[in-house]
Amino acid sequence: MNTIQYLEDQAARAERLAKRITDTSTVEKLLSFAGERRREIELIAGKGRASLS
Repeated sequence: MNTIQYLEDQAARAERLAKRITDTSTVEKLLSFAGERRREIELIAGKGRASLS
């Protein structure tokens, strides 16, 4: 499994878990974590280069 696949898996797991939890704080943390992983994927894939300038 390469880095992008690993990060995608982590983001997807967090998003799935967030759908099952009712605690607002925990849901927010999980979705924030998922967003961070997706931003990392964009940076690795080269899609985020324009936003770094």
